[in-house]
Amino acid sequence: MEGAELKIAVISLLLLLFTSTAKAQTAVFDVVAKYGAKADEKTDLSNPLLNAWKDACASTSASKVVIPKGTYFLSKATLEGPCKGPIELQLQGTVKAPADPSAFKTPDWVVFSRVEQFTLSGGGVFDGQGSSVWGKKCDKSKFCASLPINLRFDYLTNAKIQDITTKDSKQFNVNVLGGKNIVFQRFTVSNPGDSLNTDGIHIGRSDGVSIIDSTIKTGDDCVSLGDGSKNITVQGVTCGPGHGISVGSLGKFKGEEPVSGVFVKNCTLTETSNGVRIKTWPASEVGSASDMHFEDITMNNVGNPILVDQEYCPWNQCNLKIPSKVKLSNISFKNIRGTTSTQEAIKLVCSSGSPCEGVELADIELTYKGPEGPATSPCSNVTPKLTGKLNPPPCSSKPNPAATTSAA
Repeated sequence: MEGAELKIAVISLLLLLFTSTAKAQTAVFDVVAKYGAKADEKTDLSNPLLNAWKDACASTSASKVVIPKGTYFLSKATLEGPCKGPIELQLQGTVKAPADPSAFKTPDWVVFSRVEQFTLSGGGVFDGQGSSVWGKKCDKSKFCASLPINLRFDYLTNAKIQDITTKDSKQFNVNVLGGKNIVFQRFTVSNPGDSLNTDGIHIGRSDGVSIIDSTIKTGDDCVSLGDGSKNITVQGVTCGPGHGISVGSLGKFKGEEPVSGVFVKNCTLTETSNGVRIKTWPASEVGSASDMHFEDITMNNVGNPILVDQEYCPWNQCNLKIPSKVKLSNISFKNIRGTTSTQEAIKLVCSSGSPCEGVELADIELTYKGPEGPATSPCSNVTPKLTGKLNPPPCSSKPNPAATTSAA
């Protein structure tokens, strides 16, 4: 795991950079004291926040926008750069979104865009107030895609998000796009398990994103990696409820960029519908995902703890007869232990048109106590390298085709 050790060293350097920057003289822009914001849950925070951000962003020295303790109403905010110096938003209180989804004309609530040397901190909460929309179906309509994402981080460079909570988002809690060198630390996602399409942190087309020592509870993937995700570290994350930690789904659209360099380590998943998984569409566009490593992971009553699914087909909206064209290679699952809620504990369903290459399983201990018997491990179109003690024995049965079409 030399790659993982290098990533940890890079994270340490980034944290040192932010610490050093913070020690410099910082100008403070308090939205209450200077810009007239009111913590009464009625007065819109939008204009005071935007005005404070504008002034802070123009500062050539380090600046800090402060939202003091209290509960605020925020209709929407897009906080844009580039800024002239390092900038921090310190949220000490709670900001609440409009509960009515019709208040949003675009699918976002709070957006941070094109900022370098940015910090979001303060121990505060972004409350999306999403409970009114979670029961809606997403399979045959665009309703869910039109709902606002709590936090969008678009095209940030050298950013740190720490000691912040996002809760009850109507759609994804966090979306990271086009980022470079971003660290999430002691970050909390809190959505109920029945909140549909509320991924904890979704990452796409970004290089060098780390999620460390964080807790994610949600109704979809705790962490999901879209195309173009490179050099991603997920370490010390507690996940559940949710759908697990996922690479993909990949291959649905033309022009998707390769995924490479994914390191998931020292994580605990509890009562999730999936564990660690890689999912690609059948009848897909051409693509690739490589150098993905999952190590030292605890599973507590998790469905499909280890899953490679190249026949991912939610709501049967695809042609399973045509194999996936996404090439998967250099993948390892090491020291993964615990209990599974499904009999199929290790399931490797690779593409018949482009079989998986360089897959390794080492030191796996997953137990199942259901009435069907002990845990099983079906495989197709893959011959993994096997090391150490392995329970269940890998590739000891054939996959159940019906089980690969879940929308989870």
